[in-house]
Amino acid sequence: MGLFDKKHGYPGKLFIVEGIDGSGKSTQIMLLKKWLEALGYSVFFTEWNSSALVKETTKQGKKKNMLTPTTFSLLHATDFADRLNYQIIPPLKAGMIVLADRYAFTAFARDTVRGVRPEWVRNLYSFAVKPDISFYFDVPIDVACERILSSRAQIKFHEAGMDLGYSGDIKESFRIFQSKILDEYRNMREEFGLTTIDAQLEIHDQQEMVREAVQEALKGYSKKRTIYAKRPKVFWRKFTVS
Repeated sequence: MGLFDKKHGYPGKLFIVEGIDGSGKSTQIMLLKKWLEALGYSVFFTEWNSSALVKETTKQGKKKNMLTPTTFSLLHATDFADRLNYQIIPPLKAGMIVLADRYAFTAFARDTVRGVRPEWVRNLYSFAVKPDISFYFDVPIDVACERILSSRAQIKFHEAGMDLGYSGDIKESFRIFQSKILDEYRNMREEFGLTTIDAQLEIHDQQEMVREAVQEALKGYSKKRTIYAKRPKVFWRKFTVS
């Protein structure tokens, strides 16, 4: 059985968004979160590279430019494993809806562009559970770059792939790096059955498509909620809401 061929089997639902920087995926998932909560669903949100377990190590490694492509990959996989075990699976077991801004596909795209073998990084994430829907927001590189460059005063060194030596100009390096990541995402659409959304459409049109897909996936799903409150570090305590 291949990667993500088997459903996770938990009572909750897992919806994730993917796309290059500037695709608008974060806007869409936050709109989805507000909509689901307004309908009375219990929602848990998680995002890429947010685990306290490796965050400081990754920060220091980037600052000193000490990270090889393989080290980058292993650190992000560790971050993902920590989030999966303590931020994704527990609420799924509790029957909650989990929304993830970026999932393993981010690693498949970025790590491959950095020179890690695609087969190796896919095997590295073989422990990941299959999302109920994997939304991919597809956008031309020119549109993505215009959005990022017009909204940010500064682009981060590694975000632009400056460590890969594409160009001495950070804006041009960003364009080249993100273009290569975009190619990887587009190659994954069929491989993983990603639900592609045209990210050039109006925001409300994109959101309508997202909601329609989520509504279909929620047929037969119960709103009965169990809330998990996280105790210090990695422990969870269970509460039932009537």
